[in-house]
Amino acid sequence: MNDQSESIAPPRTPLILPEPGVPRIRNVNWAGMHALYIKEVRRFMKVQLQTIWAPSITTLLYLIIFTLALGGQGRTVLGVAFPDFIAPGLIMMGMIQNAFANSSFGMLVGKIQGTIVDYLMPPISTAELLFAQLAAAMTRGIFVGCTISLAIALWPGINLVPQHPWAILAFGLLGTMFVSLLGVLTSIWAEKFDHAAAVTNFVVAPLALLSGTFYSMERLSPLFQNISHANPFFYTISGFRYGFLSAADTEVMRGLVMLVVLNLVLLFVAYRLLKSGWKIRP
Repeated sequence: MNDQSESIAPPRTPLILPEPGVPRIRNVNWAGMHALYIKEVRRFMKVQLQTIWAPSITTLLYLIIFTLALGGQGRTVLGVAFPDFIAPGLIMMGMIQNAFANSSFGMLVGKIQGTIVDYLMPPISTAELLFAQLAAAMTRGIFVGCTISLAIALWPGINLVPQHPWAILAFGLLGTMFVSLLGVLTSIWAEKFDHAAAVTNFVVAPLALLSGTFYSMERLSPLFQNISHANPFFYTISGFRYGFLSAADTEVMRGLVMLVVLNLVLLFVAYRLLKSGWKIRP
């Protein structure tokens, strides 16, 4: 009897399963968000010769051409040599264009190839999906900015020394975040590559080229100065340039506040569209 009583196993605690429909991942799905971020980064890193290094060569050609064409006879702008003036703007312009290219391509190619389900089925929230997309696009923009900075720093006769690192960091992050959000909205709206190319050619490229990268606002007429002040890229370029030269075409804090407000507005719009599934879910 004693042996029988000792062989009886103690009762097990019943396994409590969550109710149907109750998510088992609490708060933030860090693993899923990290996996999506790494997927997006690996996508452009597999062709890094095209996505990271090629923009530095293109930007260096811009620098050479405009320096030879407009920077002769010791020309100065905002009290600095012309090559020093356009160098920070070229860096920021490259970051802007490549951050937009990355975020505008992600979900669009999924819709065209029929793999958009890879974004919708995993157990990640709308905010986590949006964050991973933005972080990957901003990462590409920062990588491109670093390669362009290296190429320009190795070019003789250009003084590229940070004077206000906080401005470089703030406007670099806010600027790439702004265009990354534009890219996400484009990726949601577009139904084919021609749509995304139209936004690139008719919106992003003109705004980037007319943002004061190659000229100072003081040389424009009052009408075109007012038009330039309505361009968000102008504040990004001017603030980023201030970080290197301690000189800007506008009030730096005004540009900082404007970019913060625009980012918050676009962040809300992108979140609501992703949440609703507009042009994404069947």
